[in-house]
Amino acid sequence: MTDISKTNSPLLESLRATAEAYPGRAALLGDHEGFTYGELLQEVTAIAAALNARDLQVVGLFANNGPRWLLVDLACQLAGVTLVPLPGFFSPQQLQHTISTSGLQALLTDMPGYFADAPVFGAGEAFAGMTLLPCTQVQPAKLPADTAKITFTSGSTGTPRGVCLSNATQFATAEALAVSLAPLRCATHMCLLPLATLLENVAGAYTCWLLGGTALVPGLERLGFSGSSQLDMQRLCACIDEHQPDSLILLPQILKSLLDQVDNFGWQPPPTLRFVAVGGGKVSADLLREATSRGLPVYEGYGLSECGSVVALNLPGAVREGAAGKPLPHCEIALRDGEIVVRGPRYLGYLGGTEDDSGSRDGWLATGDLGSRDSDGFLHITGRKKNILISSYGRNISPEWIESELLRAQEVLQCVVVGDARPYCSALLLPRPGTDATQIERWIESVNRVLPDYARIRRWAPLTQPLTFADGLLTANGRPRRDRIAERYAAVIEGLYRGDRDQANAQKTFSSAPASIPGDQNPGVA
Repeated sequence: MTDISKTNSPLLESLRATAEAYPGRAALLGDHEGFTYGELLQEVTAIAAALNARDLQVVGLFANNGPRWLLVDLACQLAGVTLVPLPGFFSPQQLQHTISTSGLQALLTDMPGYFADAPVFGAGEAFAGMTLLPCTQVQPAKLPADTAKITFTSGSTGTPRGVCLSNATQFATAEALAVSLAPLRCATHMCLLPLATLLENVAGAYTCWLLGGTALVPGLERLGFSGSSQLDMQRLCACIDEHQPDSLILLPQILKSLLDQVDNFGWQPPPTLRFVAVGGGKVSADLLREATSRGLPVYEGYGLSECGSVVALNLPGAVREGAAGKPLPHCEIALRDGEIVVRGPRYLGYLGGTEDDSGSRDGWLATGDLGSRDSDGFLHITGRKKNILISSYGRNISPEWIESELLRAQEVLQCVVVGDARPYCSALLLPRPGTDATQIERWIESVNRVLPDYARIRRWAPLTQPLTFADGLLTANGRPRRDRIAERYAAVIEGLYRGDRDQANAQKTFSSAPASIPGDQNPGVA
């Protein structure tokens, strides 16, 4: 199907209306090419026709950020092809799992050499500015009806889990965001996170187009990304300065690093910025307050891939410090025994499973996140249900709560709180290179003064190297994999509870290893 008037994609219907009204308006700009709304639909229609001509039903996409990524995304919607975005930060083993379980018939990539030795692919052909590699050894997968996209999340194990989404669910999220953000009149959005991240894909590009704006999609290397977990902040700031965007989406660690550029390197956010969404994990109120005071109009949000990304968001005129915002108009949020449940547009099921995998009751989706709502309806996230630590004194403790306090300091790049079945809490910390241990100890003392006794950090130890997704110690959106970290650092943790204070503070000055910046997801916010 290549007739936009008959597509089941409401996003494409909206793009057609914008193209008819403003055919010459810029819709998509990359490093080396750009498209007006009129040109975008012409290119999408041509790619969709080529996909249908090859009788493809499931296609993977492994490519750098850029206009071509989004053109293929839209073309798959028009052609009725299921798209499987493959994150560039996945390990080879995770990519193999994703390819084999999703039933790909072909893979579109701008990095064909990466798969040169993979026996699963045949000889490639030029296609849509990329290379189309046919899959020769992959078995078809049983997909729920109307599956338009399979987004893979890290889940709680190292094996990615495929979340099957319809076009309608993705559009519902983008439309709710567009309605909420319309008063800001954001004309340009710069895609900073990898487009394979549902958050940037839906909340970034789709929402921008529904507002009639221009999506700016520089390549990841232009943004300063390298490898699976490194980010050159000076390059990122230079890219922001060059494009002068109205809106951005950030992970908490990237926000923290931007503040470091402001405080220690003299960078100033561009005056064009009107809205900067932050998600992917709990963000301290102090960090958000500091960002706002330095010219970054930041607003915390919350969501998950199973709901098509964002479900709650702070907005101008409706902000509550320490909260993840109020529910967006397309969904409802409630609490059951302290767990957040969501009702509204949702996923179709997990790849290889059924909708019953969702943990839903009466249409409500159990998120696994713990939280509360205040009298004004703002949602407060306190942690993950399965991450709760229970001390040997029987106190229930959310490690995310303590970690968000410790991470307020610029000197602390990463933090994991431990203490399950232990008499007190301890922490594994990655200090900023060159930081003295005394500075860390003073900071912990100041944080402890505002924490109840049972949640105070009694001892700490330095992480020997940054936690990364590639090492299997972070999820795709930067959350710690606590079981794997506990296994990797078992001896260090035992030392913290043997009374070996020398081991906990062995390093007085820390190496110059670069800071770890995770890839997304479900930028929490998916």
